[in-house]
Amino acid sequence: MANGQWYPPEWPERIRALADGTLTPVAPRRAATVMLLKDTASAPVVHMLRRRASMAFAGGAYAYPGGGVDPRDDDRHVRWAGPTRAWWASRLDVDEDSAQAIVCAAVRETYEEAGVLLAGPTPDTVVGDTTGDDWETDRAALVARDLSFAEFLDRRGLVLRSDLLGAWTRWITPEFEPRRYDTWFFVAALPEGQRTRNASTEADRTVWIRPAEAMDGYERGELLMMPPTIATLRQIGAYASAAEALAAAPGRDLTPVLAQARLEGGELVLSWPGHDEFTKHIPTGGAPA
Repeated sequence: MANGQWYPPEWPERIRALADGTLTPVAPRRAATVMLLKDTASAPVVHMLRRRASMAFAGGAYAYPGGGVDPRDDDRHVRWAGPTRAWWASRLDVDEDSAQAIVCAAVRETYEEAGVLLAGPTPDTVVGDTTGDDWETDRAALVARDLSFAEFLDRRGLVLRSDLLGAWTRWITPEFEPRRYDTWFFVAALPEGQRTRNASTEADRTVWIRPAEAMDGYERGELLMMPPTIATLRQIGAYASAAEALAAAPGRDLTPVLAQARLEGGELVLSWPGHDEFTKHIPTGGAPA
């Protein structure tokens, strides 16, 4: 493997099936993920987790905290601060209920998987340490879906701080994948007084790492990543602080990136528009190049 690009061995067969019409794409599930940043003396670092090798989707790959939208994430009773739901609907190019659900999923999943909560008792404050036993009880209830995010915020007297998130990019899992996600990537800064931990049952390792260091590990084939992960690392690595990255978010293009597969000159070509580095050429009956 020349680098750490995640490439499942079953993809060529599935791409051929899609091309000849014997595979019907499944509808992608809406999801959100958060690139959590914190500043250091030399450069910002990003929080990443390594998915367990046993995971059916992207096992062993490094990613950011995130996951699918919970049907209750669009609960109109969610306590809310920051840009309005209408503003987020325009930014994410969805309706208002969907916008709330996507933003809620980003905040909820970051808390479930990293123990970091982008919420506070007032619209201009953020909670501090969230590592106590009572916090863990609530977090476990969220993970088990015994507690909705709206109920959690009400119980704690908290409001969701949507202003602490910046929408960064949007990627959709290729049509030939059996598990598909329409994922919005957000950027956020680690709130003062909070700290990350590996709270996810889906991860066997978490790290704070400089984007440049993660990219080097990818290029050496030591860190396995999906195309959107390495693409976003390259993008956020250009900023000197978490604040700079957040300031840049409103100007980011959220046009979805969807992989395309086509038959060309006796081989299958897999490409991601705007990201030529991920293009794969798959000879008929052969391995990708």
